[in-house]
Amino acid sequence: MANGRSGELGLIVMKNCWELGQKIDKWIKQLRGETRDDFTYIIPIEEIRFSNGEGKIKIDDSVRSKDLYIITDVGNYHCTYTMFGYENRMGPDEHFQDIKRVVSAIGGKANRITLIMPLLYASRQHKRKGRESLDCAMALEELKNCGIDTILTFDAHDPTIYNAIPGTSFENIFPTYTILKTFIEKEGGDIFKDNMIVISPDTGAMERAIYYANVLGLDVGMFYKRRDHTRIVNGKNPIVQHEYIGGPMEGKKILIIDDMVASGQSLIEVITEAKKRNAGEIYAVATFAFFTEGVEKFDQLYRDGLLNRLYTTNLTYVPDEYLNRPWLVRADLSKFIARITNTLHNEESISSLLEATMKIRKLLRHYV
Repeated sequence: MANGRSGELGLIVMKNCWELGQKIDKWIKQLRGETRDDFTYIIPIEEIRFSNGEGKIKIDDSVRSKDLYIITDVGNYHCTYTMFGYENRMGPDEHFQDIKRVVSAIGGKANRITLIMPLLYASRQHKRKGRESLDCAMALEELKNCGIDTILTFDAHDPTIYNAIPGTSFENIFPTYTILKTFIEKEGGDIFKDNMIVISPDTGAMERAIYYANVLGLDVGMFYKRRDHTRIVNGKNPIVQHEYIGGPMEGKKILIIDDMVASGQSLIEVITEAKKRNAGEIYAVATFAFFTEGVEKFDQLYRDGLLNRLYTTNLTYVPDEYLNRPWLVRADLSKFIARITNTLHNEESISSLLEATMKIRKLLRHYV
C-alpha cells in the first residue's frame, strides 16, 4: 500500500494493450525529457499459459518501492493460447484474472499500484435486474482487496459503479476533447456551423449527448427504444420501434453520440431512422467500437451514403483490417493517458486534465 511518498515510476503493460502501452511510455519519456533511446519505464513480464488453460505471471525486474501503473485492455479478443491442442481466444474473464496475477506477482513490494483499465471490466453488468449477477461491482471489490490503490477507466457504461468501492480512488475519464479534436481535424473547422444536431441513440446516452450539444452550442434530440419485454433474443429484449424526440432532422447534419458499439445494430437502426427523416450527413461517435458481428453492415451503410464516418478511440482492440475503412477514424488517447500518469506520479491534481469544457471551447475558437 502507498506510504505517502512517490516511488520510481514503472509501467506494467499487458500484451493485450502492448501497442497503446508503448505509446504511453514514449509520451512519458518525452514529458520528462528522457532522451536515451534504450530507456523505458516498462517493466518486463512474462504471461505464461499452461496447456490445460491455467496461467501465471512472472515479473522479470524489481518492483520494490515503485509506483506501478498496470495497463490492460480486457476487451482484446486477439490474444490466443493453446489449450488441449486447440487455439483459444482470451476473453474479458481471462484478462481480468491476469490483472490479479500481476498484483499477486508484485507481492506487496510496490509503493502504489494504479490500474489503467480503459474498458471497465463487466461494465455492462453494472446493476441487478431480478436474480442476476453483479459482475462489475464484484470485480471492483476484488481489485480493491488485491491491493490496487487507484483505478482509472474511460467512459464507464454507468459511472455510479464507483459506489461499489467508496474507499478506493476511482476516476472515470472522458475522451471528449481528444475525440472532438480528431473530428475537427478530419472534417474541418466549420463542420458545426452548418445546421448540425446532436442525437442520443437511447435514454442511456442522453447525458453524453447533452454535454456535446451544450459545449458545441447545438440542438439535441433522442431516440427511444420501444422494446418487446415478453421476449429475449440474444440476451436482450428485441427493439420493436425507435421513437424520436426532438426537432426536425430534414437537411441537417447529424452527430450520434454513444459510449460503445457492440454489434452496431442499434446504431444502424438509428442511422436508418434519421435518413427516413431526410437527415443530411451522418456522423457517429463511440468511445469503444467492438464490432462483435463484423463491419460489413457499416461498409454497406457507407456505400449507400447513409454513414459518413464513425469516430472511436484506440482504448480497446480493433482488428487491423478494420482500420483501413474510409468510414472509421480512431482518436489516439496515448498522450492524454501519459499526461495523467505523469501528473499522478508527481502527486499533482489531475482535475485540470479531466475538465474538458474550457479546452473544447478554446479548441473551437481556434478552428471555428
